[in-house]
Amino acid sequence: MLTREQILECSDIPTEIVQVPEWGGEVLVKGLTGSQRDWLEMSIFAEKKGNSSNANMRNFRAKLASLTVCDESGERLFTEKDIEALSAKSAVALQKVFNVAQRLSGLTAEDAEQLTKN
Repeated sequence: MLTREQILECSDIPTEIVQVPEWGGEVLVKGLTGSQRDWLEMSIFAEKKGNSSNANMRNFRAKLASLTVCDESGERLFTEKDIEALSAKSAVALQKVFNVAQRLSGLTAEDAEQLTKN
């Protein structure tokens, strides 16, 4: 059985280099932490209206990119303040980053469907 210390000390966030020719090179993408995934999921909900709420998918790819594109030490290159600027970048480039970040973070199509239903 793993100990508390073993769990807390292990390096469990995967990374992958992604070729993004639209940006002139490659970027390092890492998987989300638990708290980052929670923030991302909460960020897609618009204000509730009555008993329902609408999913706010605006800038979703840029949000995920801002959380997952990092330097070699794993530090994020972007913050939430950069989301608007990232959203103005190539949709093709953002999709490449999004696809890898989604896979590394265990985000599935079923997760997205469940979030938009709730």
